[in-house]
Amino acid sequence: MSILDLENLKSALTPGSRLLGLDLGEKTIGIALSDTLLTVATPMETLKRGKFSADAAKLDIIIAAQGVGGLVVGLPLNMDGSAGASAQSARAFARNFAARSPLPLVMVDERLSTAAVTLTLLDADLSRKRRAAVVDKMAAAYILQGALDRLRQL
Repeated sequence: MSILDLENLKSALTPGSRLLGLDLGEKTIGIALSDTLLTVATPMETLKRGKFSADAAKLDIIIAAQGVGGLVVGLPLNMDGSAGASAQSARAFARNFAARSPLPLVMVDERLSTAAVTLTLLDADLSRKRRAAVVDKMAAAYILQGALDRLRQL
């Protein structure tokens, strides 16, 4: 399947399937999962990144176990909207995953997602160690929730 936009994702999803949200970092992949009604995103886990094939195999296991029907991948654009190295890396991951998977995939602007989540965690008075342990999966949930909210408006 190719990389779609949100409007086409809605029609490509099988009813009752979930969406998997990914926050792709240099060292980790934050993962979040939607409910089957596509209303709520829940932080799931953080994977340590390795080679693409190993990362994709781990995601395949999660996809099969959770009834995932599509992926939402965060696109880390610069504040001016331009694409830097991180955005190019995320696009390459999405292209490679889309080439090997039948699932629909969308990329959504994730500017400031990690910053917003970090502020929330600071407000909750989490220690630096605890914030580091949860920030990636929380950012994935933030990205996925934004996509779910926009899907409901379509």
